[in-house]
Amino acid sequence: MTDHHSIALTVCGSGAMGSQIALVGALAGHTVTLYDIDAQRLDAAVAELRAQADRRVSKGRLTPEQAAEAFARLSVTTVLAEAADKADFMIEAIIEDLGAKQALFAEFASLAPAHCVLATNSSSIVSSQLVGDIAAPERICNMHFFNPALVMELVEVVQGAHTSEATVERAMSLATSMGKHPVQIEREIFGFVVNRILTAIFDEALSLHEEGIASFEDIDVAVRKGLGHPIGPFALLDLTGIDVNYHIKTLQAQESGRPEDGPARSLVELYEAGKLGRKSGEGFYTYEESGR
Repeated sequence: MTDHHSIALTVCGSGAMGSQIALVGALAGHTVTLYDIDAQRLDAAVAELRAQADRRVSKGRLTPEQAAEAFARLSVTTVLAEAADKADFMIEAIIEDLGAKQALFAEFASLAPAHCVLATNSSSIVSSQLVGDIAAPERICNMHFFNPALVMELVEVVQGAHTSEATVERAMSLATSMGKHPVQIEREIFGFVVNRILTAIFDEALSLHEEGIASFEDIDVAVRKGLGHPIGPFALLDLTGIDVNYHIKTLQAQESGRPEDGPARSLVELYEAGKLGRKSGEGFYTYEESGR
């Protein structure tokens, strides 16, 4: 157990992000309920978390006792009423679909205690879009963890116009208790801080490449060796997925109403050719089976 006050945390969605957020919470001493509509997905998520914990134990980053205690604090359910019943704090990490998120928030809010904070882990859907007719909208915010959540230290806490200071404090405090480093974003903006800065880097790198200023390989070397980034922008586009970045830029153009915010020509060409980066074996770079 840590010194922090233990809370009842519910995480909705047992994909890579949701399940890892749940384990981070359990390792921090919180009582965690992981909810998903799919029982098989929950089983697979817990098996994967156990494998992750075992790897940490074998590397000496975690004691067998700490791992056992964390899993003793973690339960799973496919029943939303059970997940919401005594929750102090809910973090939603389901699919990036506005309708699905709105429905979950409305239903969860009707089942959870009045003091329960409702946070979305979404990096593209802001919490003001999830308020609807929910009572006490001041308890709703974005709490954006980074992938992989077990490793990445940063959490962006976004205060919507509807979000109270107390809710922001509770989200910041929860992140800190989980060993994370939270930053506060004072108002809603597309892409928050990290993704906006990253997008600006991607945009400039793509522009330099498309204008024939330098090859994409040389731009990657320049950013790694000159800025100390662990990975260059083109290798990072391939890693996160050409399709993911194509959709983000498409969303950004819709949001701003400026066509020039849409995806760059070379992104569109790769996307349309089905060259989606590492996952398809080819993007800007070509990858062997091993991912090299």
